[in-house]
This record gives sequence, structure tokens and C-alpha cells, in this order.
Amino acid sequence: MKMSKMGAKPEKMAPKDAETINHKLLVQAGFVRQLMAGVYTYLPFGLRVLRNIEKIVREEMDAIGGEEILMPMLHPAEIWKKTGGWDSIDVLFKLKSRTDRDYALGQSQEEVVTPTMKEFINSYRDLPRMPYHIQWKFRDELRSKSGIMRGREFLMKDMYSFHLDQADFDRFYEIAKAAYLKVFSRMGLTAKVTEASGGAFSEKISYEFEVLTDAGEVNILYCSSCEFCANVDDLSQYREGDKCPKCGKSKLKPSVAAEVGNVFDLGQKYSKAFDKGEMIYPIMGCYGIGITRTMGVIVEKFHDDKGIIWPKSIAPFLVHLVDLQQKDKAGEIYELLNKSGVEVLWDDRDDLSAGSKFAAADLIGCPVRIVISQISLDKGGVEIKLRQETEYEIISIGKIVDFLKDV
Repeated sequence: MKMSKMGAKPEKMAPKDAETINHKLLVQAGFVRQLMAGVYTYLPFGLRVLRNIEKIVREEMDAIGGEEILMPMLHPAEIWKKTGGWDSIDVLFKLKSRTDRDYALGQSQEEVVTPTMKEFINSYRDLPRMPYHIQWKFRDELRSKSGIMRGREFLMKDMYSFHLDQADFDRFYEIAKAAYLKVFSRMGLTAKVTEASGGAFSEKISYEFEVLTDAGEVNILYCSSCEFCANVDDLSQYREGDKCPKCGKSKLKPSVAAEVGNVFDLGQKYSKAFDKGEMIYPIMGCYGIGITRTMGVIVEKFHDDKGIIWPKSIAPFLVHLVDLQQKDKAGEIYELLNKSGVEVLWDDRDDLSAGSKFAAADLIGCPVRIVISQISLDKGGVEIKLRQETEYEIISIGKIVDFLKDV
């Protein structure tokens, strides 16, 4: 992608109304634009990051038997009234059509997936099943805050599992838990598995996947030796300094954290709510990962005073190519990288100083910066610097692709 052909470009100044780092940097770097509180347009850079996060999530859900579907965002009120959600869920957006019918914008999909799967689950032989989808959700938050970490419209992966009995649900939960930890690890995040109340979804204990960050909204106690942590706002049996109840190796420490995923044991609440006279009422589980929320958390975790530092696995581009009045040679390298399957952003703009281009590269935060200048060419190649490093090295043009394989 050439920056000279792009409409959205990095700005010199952050938005004045930005209260969080992710809001500030994502807008300033040209990843998103805020339409209104809690609602964002994802520009080309931002959409590329979302798609990379989706790819990791999709691969790990497919690996544990998930079957991807796509469910609607507009729901008839009747299905929400069957489960009691129409009157009990205060964040549910409600609409009325011109024909005076009531509808809801989906804030979750239990009410849709359950009757859908009942068409295909006719006996114990059809279990377990694990449908999932990646779709936009809507929640009528009283005060949307924290940038893209808490929106009124947000992208989410939710999976629903159907099991013959509790034992099979418990078996699959351990599989899903390991898959979740792998998802976040692939994005450079260390997630803690947190016990919490089920809230509006379930009366049982739920599990949240929390990432330690100052931008978090949850008070936790965590273990530094394993993934255990506890939400201290819901569970009072743990105290700071207690020995970890999971591994026993370390004492629990306090922190704030941001939720990036969760799992709920739904029991038979929804399978019985859509009763069609069947003899089988599957045990259900619900598994969510906030795609846009995770993007915001990553920015909060990985940045410095110059801009974002994207992990390689979800970066919009691997390489940010800075052209300092060497357009022919830069074009040659641009084509070389593209043909080698390397995703590259070429700052080919003619009207900017070297300093402005370097500042833009740091702000956008691609893992590798390659600078082509007469000075670097005289030294035998191009200047290559990793985003999180301060020093650069000169690499010959013929060795660029091999160098990038080891980044």
C-alpha cells in the first residue's frame, strides 16, 4: 500500500477529546475515526488489524471443532421475550418498525443460536456441537468510554457449545480454555483466567480472560507463576498475599485488568426456553472474545511516547518502507517485498521531511522500518530498524527478505 494514495493519514496532533491511550493513538495514527461515543469507523489500517485478529481467533476455534456460521444482528422481540431478556437486560437496544413490530439489535446470540441448532440436534448422536460466528454487537451503554475497549457497537467472536451432560461440557471447557490462552499468546498477550459471577447470562460462576493493564476496569488478584486470577469485585474469599490456590507457587498480587474474553456455563436455561417437546435439553456454554476490544487492549499494552508498537502477528503491515528521495530504488524494493509475500506500507510522499516520515512510522507502529536513502545506499544497502529498538543496521537489498523471515 502506498501512503500517497491513501485518504486517511497520520495526524500531528491527537484528538482533544481522547481520554485513553488507545483512542488517542488509533485516531492520530489513522486507524479509526469516531462517529459518536462508542461507535467508530475502521479505516484501512484499522480494518487490517481487525482481520488479523479475526484470523487468529478463527484458526484456533476451527482447531477445536468450531463450525463457523453467521447470525443476524436484527432480532425479533419474541425470542428475547421467551428467555426473559427483553425486560431484564438493560443494555438491549430496542427498535420499533413501521409495522409496529418490536425488534432488538443483538447484544449476544443465545436467543438466535438455540432455536437454530434445535433444527439439527435430534438425538444424543448429534452432540456435541460448537457453532461460532464473528459479528457486530450492540449494547446501550449509559457511558461509553475507554476508546474502542467499551463501545456501543463492537466486533465480537461468540461460540456456543451444546453437550449431552455436564461432564462433557466440563471436558470441552478445558479445551476451549487452552485455545483461548493460545489465541491471546499468539497476539503477544498474557491472559489470566479469572473467576467471576455469571451476571445476566448465568447464575453460575463464569470465567473471564483478563490482561493486566492500567487501562483496565476490573480489580483482580493474580498469580505471577500461572494464569490464575480472581475478580475481587465479585469474589471475596481471596486476599492479597494469599498463596495461589491453583499452583501454590506465588502469593496473590493486586492489579487492574481488561477483559478480552469470557466463558459462561449456561446450563439448560436456553435449551428449555425454546422447548419443542424434545426429550433432550443440551447443556450449553457461551464463549466470547472481543475482537475490537482486544485491539484496544493491545494498543494500551504495546506503545511508547512515539506511538503504537504492534505485535507482528496482528500488525497492519510487517514493513514500513520510508523513501527518502530514492523513489526508483524504493519502488524496486516495494515490488520485491510484495512478490515475496511481505506486507509493506510504502511512505512514498514527496512533500514531507525525513523527520516527519520517521515520526509517522513510529506512530503507526509496524514491526520493521526500512529506510532507503542515498546515505544507506552508499553504505551498501538499506537501513533496517525494529520498532521497539533504537539502533538500526545496514542490510544489503538482496538479504532483506531473509532478514525479515527471522523477525
